Amino acid sequence: MATTTVPSPRKKVNRIGLGPSDYKGGRSTLCAGCGHNSISERIIEACFEMGIEPYRVAKLSGIGCSSKSPAYFLGSSHGFNSVHGRMPAIATGTILANRNLIALGVSGDGDTASIGIGQFVHLMRRNLPMIYIIEDNGCYGLTKGQFSATADLGSKLKTGVINDLPPIDTCALAIMLGATYVGRSFSGDKRQLLALLKGALGHRGTVMLDVISPCVTFNDHEGSTKSYSYVQDHDAPLGEVSFVPFFEDITVDYDPGTTTEIRLHDGSHLLLKKLDVDYDPTNKMDALRLLTESHDKGEILTGLLYLDAERPNFIDMLNIVDVPLATLPESMVRPPRQALDEIMEELK
Repeated sequence: MATTTVPSPRKKVNRIGLGPSDYKGGRSTLCAGCGHNSISERIIEACFEMGIEPYRVAKLSGIGCSSKSPAYFLGSSHGFNSVHGRMPAIATGTILANRNLIALGVSGDGDTASIGIGQFVHLMRRNLPMIYIIEDNGCYGLTKGQFSATADLGSKLKTGVINDLPPIDTCALAIMLGATYVGRSFSGDKRQLLALLKGALGHRGTVMLDVISPCVTFNDHEGSTKSYSYVQDHDAPLGEVSFVPFFEDITVDYDPGTTTEIRLHDGSHLLLKKLDVDYDPTNKMDALRLLTESHDKGEILTGLLYLDAERPNFIDMLNIVDVPLATLPESMVRPPRQALDEIMEELK
C-alpha cells in the first residue's frame, strides 16, 4: 500500500533567515499576567519583523521588576544589568565605545523617575542614539507596592493609602529636555506598541517610550490609575500608527489631511492616521499642550507624541570616527611617548 509523506511546515523566518525563537530569552519569573511580559513579547516581535541581528543589540537595565525584563528577550544579545537608576550612564559608555550597537534600555518608573531622575534628565538632553523604555506601573512592585513618582494624584493602593503628590510626566519631561522620539502606549495595546517599537528601531536619536504596564499584584484594582480597566477606559490615542520598513518597497497611498507620512533616518516611514485632533507630531508645543490637557481630563494620551528626525545625535555632535572605539588598536588610542614628554615639558 502506497503511503504519502506529509511535508513538514516551513519554518517561519525573517529577511535575515532567523525564526521567532531566535529572538526569545529565558522563561519569565514575573507574576502571571504582568504587563512587562507583554512588552517583552512586542520587543521580540519587532526585532524579528525588522530583521535585527540579535548580536547587534545591547540590552541595558537598572533595578526593579522592569529591569529583569531583558532576560526574557533576545537571549543571544549583549546585556548589562546596572545599579539602581544608573542605566543611562552605562548606555552612554556602551554607545560611545561601539556606535554600531543598538542600545535597548528597559527601566521602570521608580528606576527612572525617582532614584534615576538625574541620569534620565541628562540622557534625554544629549540625544544619545538609544531606545529607552519605561515599564510604568506607578508603584515599586519589587518592594511591596509603594507609590512611585509617576503615580497619579489621588490614586489608591490596595492598602487604601491615597497618593497626595502630583506625578512626574516622563513624556513631557523627555520632550522638554530634547528627546527626539517620544511616545506613550499601553502594554495591552499590541498593535500600537509594536508600531512604535518598530519606528524606534529605525530612529537615530533618543527614543523614550513610556508604556503603562499594570502591576497585577499591587496596582491593578479599583482606584488605581495604572490598572488595566482604568487605562482601557481612559486611553486617548492620538491616531493609528503604522510602519513601513526601509527594506520594503511599498507605495504609500493616503488621502491628504488624514494621514501624515514621516521619514526616519534609515529610510523607514511612519504613517500616522489622525483621529479627532489635527495633530502635528513634529510640533513640540502641541505635544506639551495636549499632554497637559489630557492629564487635566484624566485621560492617558497614547501614540507617537513627538518626533524630530533632523536634530544631530550625540555621536555625530562629538565627531567620533566611524570605526567603533572599542575596536581601535592601542597604537591609535594611546599617545606616543614623545607626545607625553611634550605635555610634561609644558607643565614645568
